[in-house]
Amino acid sequence: MNRALSAVLLGMSVCILIAGCATTRLPAKFPIIGSTPDLHVEAVKSIKSIRVQRVAVMPLLEAPGTGEKTVIEGAGETVTAELVGQMALAGGWQLVPETDVTDALQKLPLVTPGNQQTTAIALGKKLTADVVLVGSVDKFKERVGIAYAAQSPASVEFTLHLVDVQSGQVVWTARFARSQKALTENVFNLMSFIRSEGRWVKAHEIAQAGIQEAVADLHGQLNLAHAELRFPGGSVEEYKAGILRLERKEATQ
Repeated sequence: MNRALSAVLLGMSVCILIAGCATTRLPAKFPIIGSTPDLHVEAVKSIKSIRVQRVAVMPLLEAPGTGEKTVIEGAGETVTAELVGQMALAGGWQLVPETDVTDALQKLPLVTPGNQQTTAIALGKKLTADVVLVGSVDKFKERVGIAYAAQSPASVEFTLHLVDVQSGQVVWTARFARSQKALTENVFNLMSFIRSEGRWVKAHEIAQAGIQEAVADLHGQLNLAHAELRFPGGSVEEYKAGILRLERKEATQ
């Protein structure tokens, strides 16, 4: 019996057990990842009036880890890589290459929480980007234990801001916070339980799910210049090739 089928059967068993023993405390904990309510988004009313073609992504900052707000070393790089990858796959915009962003940032002051927005504006002007995506990893706590017997779950929190280069304003903000919970704590998240094959997932898997949700929301919020260019499930190479074809087409018109 494969793991996915085992997870389905296990989830069904838990649902039946909870329904029949509502007043009985269940000692066993079966993991789930969570769902969209963990993502909170705010956008200005004028966001649709911003014509977006080129988007730059700045490396996410790592917030100082204090108490429960643990941020392991390298978390910023991990979540940034996932963000860049998902932005490339989403399509509809021209993503400024990471190498161009890195080179431009070297000519600007060191990025800090205090100057992140002003640096984003300067970076956007250097790279002729319409908007710049910035943010921070506020919590990145790895699970303790193994996939099917964790002592404590993984937990991830991050914040993203979209800065309009022309106005200098933050026009979209997404805050994501998720800790994996046991199925017995939230039986209505059975599908997440099945998708994770009944495992206690690692922090980067939670981050990946959160970034996917955030990018999907951003894509729907914006007035995209190349909204027809979307390659669901495609590769970054396919996306770049599509952008190149469109640019060549526009150059001949």
